[in-house]
Amino acid sequence: MSINSKHNALKNYLASFGSVAVAFSGGVDSTLLLRVAHDVLGDKAVAVTASSASFPARELEGTKNFCTENNIKQIITHSDELNIPGFRNNPKNRCYLCKKDLFTHILKIARENNIAYVAEGSNTDDVGDYRPGLKAVEELGIKSPLREAGFSKAEVRQLSWEIGLSTWDKPSFACLASRFVYGETITEKKLDMVGKAEELLIRLGFSQVRIRIHGDIARIEISPEDFSRIIQEGNRTEIYSTLKSLGFSYVSLDLKGYRTGSMNEVIR
Repeated sequence: MSINSKHNALKNYLASFGSVAVAFSGGVDSTLLLRVAHDVLGDKAVAVTASSASFPARELEGTKNFCTENNIKQIITHSDELNIPGFRNNPKNRCYLCKKDLFTHILKIARENNIAYVAEGSNTDDVGDYRPGLKAVEELGIKSPLREAGFSKAEVRQLSWEIGLSTWDKPSFACLASRFVYGETITEKKLDMVGKAEELLIRLGFSQVRIRIHGDIARIEISPEDFSRIIQEGNRTEIYSTLKSLGFSYVSLDLKGYRTGSMNEVIR
């Protein structure tokens, strides 16, 4: 099926909702979903964004700017995920615990605002990885329009480019809790360490970055083509000294480079 056909299928599917609250993180997927929902439903499409310790301030500001520029109503709610029973222990189903709590809350917001459906932005590529959060999506009856219309990640980016969304080439991002090895306690301090370390790499010009935390070790994942640049004397020295000041005892570079879901490799 062509991108145009999938775009039309997506619009028709969203139109059938009548009204929808889109879980909006500002990423490539949810941005496209929100834009198309608003194109089809107008004011009946609302963005719901959760602010939390695992969601960097830069990402939250990005969602605000997008909604303001596109005249989309946004509801910002606070997610206190560190107080979700079991979340801090970072079990293998951490994402399920978080998504179950988050979408239960968004469903409540939707009811309070007379919105018929809640939708999220997963695509067909997400089905292949270990994604316990999708179980919560299914249990709660949350809609996944991009998957329903058959969009892969590459197609999400292509359509985003075609309709003029600046996020079409935005690097993939997941909540900061995904940086922790399973079983390691998640704390607000460690989330802050990871967030500030990634901010540094982004400021230095590295786009696709992850700081994976293993105890007091920071494992840096970047694109292999950026390896030569990160070990240049100036960058290497600044990264090491800054991460040490944040609380990391050791700083390492993962020679395999960036890939999604690397923390899942130990449970496959």
